[in-house]
Amino acid sequence: MYQNYTTMETALTLQLDFTIPEDHEARLISRFVDSIPAEFLLEDTSHTGRPAFHPAMLLKMCLFAYSRSTFSGRTIERMNDESIPMKWLTGDTSVTYKTINTFRSSEHAKRLIKYAFVLFTSLLKENGLLQEEALFIDGTKLQADANIYSFTWKKAIDRYESKLNDNVEALYETIIQSEVDICLSKEQLDTSEGIETLIEAIDTSLEAVEESIQEETQIPKGGSKHKRRRRLLNKHRNKCVKDYLPRKQSYEEARATFDGRNSYSKTDKDATFMCMKEDPMKNRELKPGYNLQVASSNQYVIAYDIFSNPTDTRTLLPFLSAISTLDLFKYIVADAGYGSEENYESIIDDYEKIPLIPYGMYNAEQKKKYKQDPKRRENWSYDEIEDTYTDLDGVRFSFTHYSTRVDKQGYTRQFKVYTADKEQMDDRLNTLAKTPKGNQRQTSVNYNWEYFKHQAKAHLESDYGKRIYAQRKIDVETVFGRMKGVFGMRRVHVRGNQAVHNDIGLMLMSMNLTKLILELRRKGGHPSTSSEKGKKNNEGHLKPTVFIVLFLLRTGFFPAP
Repeated sequence: MYQNYTTMETALTLQLDFTIPEDHEARLISRFVDSIPAEFLLEDTSHTGRPAFHPAMLLKMCLFAYSRSTFSGRTIERMNDESIPMKWLTGDTSVTYKTINTFRSSEHAKRLIKYAFVLFTSLLKENGLLQEEALFIDGTKLQADANIYSFTWKKAIDRYESKLNDNVEALYETIIQSEVDICLSKEQLDTSEGIETLIEAIDTSLEAVEESIQEETQIPKGGSKHKRRRRLLNKHRNKCVKDYLPRKQSYEEARATFDGRNSYSKTDKDATFMCMKEDPMKNRELKPGYNLQVASSNQYVIAYDIFSNPTDTRTLLPFLSAISTLDLFKYIVADAGYGSEENYESIIDDYEKIPLIPYGMYNAEQKKKYKQDPKRRENWSYDEIEDTYTDLDGVRFSFTHYSTRVDKQGYTRQFKVYTADKEQMDDRLNTLAKTPKGNQRQTSVNYNWEYFKHQAKAHLESDYGKRIYAQRKIDVETVFGRMKGVFGMRRVHVRGNQAVHNDIGLMLMSMNLTKLILELRRKGGHPSTSSEKGKKNNEGHLKPTVFIVLFLLRTGFFPAP
C-alpha cells in the first residue's frame, strides 16, 4: 500500500483576496508615501539587468515594520511573508532582508526621509496642528550597535604615539651613527612618510653592503665587517617595517577617525562613547552611542539629526541650520543645556527667532541665597558715570582694560576687566582688595552675554513665555518616552552615521503616522469592521476615510521643499 499521491498539476489552485480595515495604519502609511512626488521618490537606475524594487514599496515596508517595533531585516522579511497588512503594502511581493537593509542604509533613503519630514510638517501646518508656532528642541543618547569594550581613546593614542616618536628618533640617531646617508627633520620623523623614507635609506645602504660582500674574495680574520653591518641594518629595517611603521599608520588612521572627538568604537567608528541615561549600575559607565536631537511641535517630530558630540550646547546651531521648515516657527524652546552666548546671538540675530531657553544659572539666580551672596558681582553696586563696581564690603573696582577670549570652537568673547583700586578708603579695604597671593582682585564682565541673558530672562518671565515653556516637557519629552518606552527603541540597529540617521528617521516618522492615525480614530470613533456596522455613519461614528481623505488625499497638496 502506498500513500495517496496527487501531482500539483491536477490540484485546484485557490487565490484568496485579502484586505485591511479602512482605519488601519497601513493605509495611512501607503497614502502618505504615495503623496511624495515622483521626482523625489524615484532616482536614475540601470536600464539593464533585473529591475529594481520600487522605493515606495520599500519605504512603506520599513515604516510599517518600525510602527510594529520590528527593526531586524530578517524579521521584516519574515513579517512580509506572514503579515496581511505587510502583504497588502507590498502587493504580496517577496523581498529579501539584504534588499531591505541596503535600502534603509542608502543615500536615497536618507533623502526620502528628509523630504518626508518636510511634507509631514506642511501637512500639520495646513491643518493647524502645530503648537503656537513654537519649536521644542531636546536631545537624548541612543546606544550604538557596537561592543561597549571596543573603545579607542584620544588620550591613549597621544600617549602611545609620543613614546613611538621618541623610539623613532632614537633609532634615527643610531642609524646616523651607522653611516647611513639620510637627513630628516623631527617633523618628518613624526609621520609615517618619514619612517618610509628611513626604510628606503636603509635599503639603499643594504644594496651597497651586498655589493661589498660580493666583492670579497675571502673571509677576513675576525669575520666580515660588511656582514656585521648587514645584520645591524636588517635589524633596524625589521624594527621599522614590522613595528614602527604599522603602529604609526594605525595612530594616524585613528586621528583621522576622531575628527574632533575624544573617542570612537572599533565596531562602529562613527559612534562616540557617552554617558547613557539608562545606567543601572549608576557608575557613569561610558558606552558607544549617538546624540539624537529632536525638534517637535504638538508631540509631532518636525526634524531630527544625530551628532557625535555629547554636549547639547554645541549641537543647537548645526541642528537649526539643517531644519528646512524653521521659518514656520517663531519661538525656539529648549532647556538650560542649550543656553549659551553663541546660541542666543545666532537665534536672535541670524535666525530672527525668540529663544525661550534659560541659561545655566537662571534658576539659581531666583533663589534668596544667590541674591545675598557677597561674592556675586550681580549684587554689587555699579556707577555708570565713573564705570566702577563696589562690592558689598566697600572695595572699589575700576575699569582697566579689555580682554578677548577664544574658545575651542573658535567663538570670540569680549570682556571688560575691572581691577580693585590699590588705594581704597582705609587699610581694611586695602587688605580686602588683594587676593591670598597678594595680587589685586579682578572681575571680568561680558556685556554681550549680559545683554542676551537679560533678553532671555525677559522672554521667559513674560506671560506667553511661561505658557509656552511650560509645554516643553509635555511636548518633546513625550517623543522620547514613546520612542523608548512604547516602541522599544533604546538603541540603534545599524552601523555607520548614514545608516543610523535613516534608522532613527524611519522610527520617528512611523511614530508621527501612528500618532496621526490615533487622532483620526478619536475624531472619527471606532467603527466596526463588519460589513453591516461599517456602513453606519452616525454622529460620533464618522468614517475614518473622511478624515484620511481630508488630511492626505489631496492631489498636489504637499509643496516642494
